[in-house]
Amino acid sequence: MDVLNNHVTIRKFKSKPVEPELLDSILYSGTRASTTGNMQVYSIVVTTDENKRKELAPSHFNQPVALNAPVLLTFTADFNRFSKWCTMNKAEPGYSNFISFFTAAIDALLVAQNVCVAAENHGLGICYLGTTTYNAREIIKTLELPKLTFPVTTVALGYPNENPGLTDRLPLKGVIHHEKYENYSEAQIRELYAHKESLESGQQFVKENDKETLAQVFTDVRYKEKDNLFFSDKMLEVLKEQGFLESSS
Repeated sequence: MDVLNNHVTIRKFKSKPVEPELLDSILYSGTRASTTGNMQVYSIVVTTDENKRKELAPSHFNQPVALNAPVLLTFTADFNRFSKWCTMNKAEPGYSNFISFFTAAIDALLVAQNVCVAAENHGLGICYLGTTTYNAREIIKTLELPKLTFPVTTVALGYPNENPGLTDRLPLKGVIHHEKYENYSEAQIRELYAHKESLESGQQFVKENDKETLAQVFTDVRYKEKDNLFFSDKMLEVLKEQGFLESSS
């Protein structure tokens, strides 16, 4: 519980490599995650070679964390392996569709979180890279991912070289609903986000970006509708290229 409750994102890592035996142990813990039908429709691409990490860096917008972490783990939805097994055993796979992608993505993300908890339990630090789905096509090319695979997240991993404080979270009552979803009143919304808005870091974001509210930093700067639409269209195109959106007609 202490590991979970004290999670922080690490963006600065020591140059010390992660021992192969330790990394294998952490990855094994990842594979003990829940999986749909025990199919394990995911793969993890481990990148430790510095040149390969440099090759991947542009796909992650050249974030420093993608360059200085000694390990990059690309968690990939993977129906390629399972479909081949089916074909080899006189079974006709029917996984060229969106629900299969979503199933495999869930599997991959469950494994990723297990890996992160295991890594932190061993004193390592982690950082999720949300850029993976934005530039899936480029990552697919770099990692030579075949059809019926799709990278869903990347985790930077290594020994921490910083000690950041805990990031704010909404109070439990803000995210828990009992028996049914209870929609939020304006008063409840104001109460739930009051602490986030009062933080010095949040106020600094507002000032730096010349905005009136913290919400505008998210909608106008960090996660703009224009960008969301662009990357949504791109992701759907790549899903089709990878064989996950074949027409049912």
